[in-house]
Amino acid sequence: MKRNIAILGSTGSIGKSLLNIIYRDLKKFNITLLSTNKNYRLIFKQAKKLNVKNLIIIDPKSYNLAIKNLKNKKIKIFNNFQSLDKIFKKKNDYTMCAISGLEGLKPTCDMIKYSKKIAIANKEAIVCGWSILNKEMKNHKTEFIPIDSEHFSIWYGINNINKKKIDKIYLTASGGPFLNTSLNKLDKVKVIDALNHPNWSMGKKISIDSATMMNKVLEIIEARNIFNIKIKKLNILIHPESYLHAIIKFNNGLIKFIAHDTTMEIPIFNSLYNETLNSIKSKNLNIAKLNNLNLKNVDRNKFPITKLLTMVNDNYSLFETIIVSANDELVNLYLNKKIQFTQISSLLISFLNKSEFKKYKKRKPNNIETIIKLNNYVRFKLNEIRI
Repeated sequence: MKRNIAILGSTGSIGKSLLNIIYRDLKKFNITLLSTNKNYRLIFKQAKKLNVKNLIIIDPKSYNLAIKNLKNKKIKIFNNFQSLDKIFKKKNDYTMCAISGLEGLKPTCDMIKYSKKIAIANKEAIVCGWSILNKEMKNHKTEFIPIDSEHFSIWYGINNINKKKIDKIYLTASGGPFLNTSLNKLDKVKVIDALNHPNWSMGKKISIDSATMMNKVLEIIEARNIFNIKIKKLNILIHPESYLHAIIKFNNGLIKFIAHDTTMEIPIFNSLYNETLNSIKSKNLNIAKLNNLNLKNVDRNKFPITKLLTMVNDNYSLFETIIVSANDELVNLYLNKKIQFTQISSLLISFLNKSEFKKYKKRKPNNIETIIKLNNYVRFKLNEIRI
């Protein structure tokens, strides 16, 4: 029997990686839904190849163009996620949520009740709305699998293990494009250089987050949320090769290393097939990389944004939404060449230290509307302060 699969963000890098896996085994899957923000041309190609009958295209202009250019009258196109009841009469076997940014939080939450298993590749949703998502998953008995290579590796490494046995968990970071750039040159680095990640092909926003190491700050918070682990047990190690993704040190003295090739297809494949005997073609063990892991502690002078982890406690709060929203806005300013690269970190730390925002450390996110409202307010305040 075919498995029913829904993909939110099918035209992004994670969505395309999932489809590359599905294309190799088409007889086993029925794709019930694809979504995109703007890329209606690519989603049309995907729908034709997979015989998909339901598409969601969010951007109004792209939605109107899609309706105008639609030739297959059997395809239904929606421009929001409020029509899920019309699309699904039963739960999907697997849903991939790969819409980036806080825009992906509500669609991810909405898809939980329509999913037996949900794979989430959205940092912001897990960082800002984990308590809400987790409650929904428990209410609807939906299985969750993290897709970030680090979090999937941790999930794989501690599955069925008592968390009390864990002493430390280390997430690895490549160091991005400026790992070997001297500190005094970082003020003048160009956007094109910041986007040039040495190991991964990613979107602009996450590429800048990798260059500042904000992505690792968010991943530590993600790990805290997903695995219910105290911040003090979570560390970052520099590993330029991106071959080793997680190290788990147990309090019985044993240490577990989880490594895989630099491709997102491996965690995605294992999230899709984790209960079967299917296998994926992968390269031979890379002994050269294992012999030269080149692990280092993070230089906080070069990556000052990692100091934010001293401002985060062990409880879910709305303060994480302020971190995400302010960083998003600063990255946009940098991409538009309105601030320097080093100002992303300095302005963010200064902004978060304001007494107005510290009080949010004691406030829990009770609903998505509160998170979205705070997100909009933070962006407004940050730009007001800059002006």
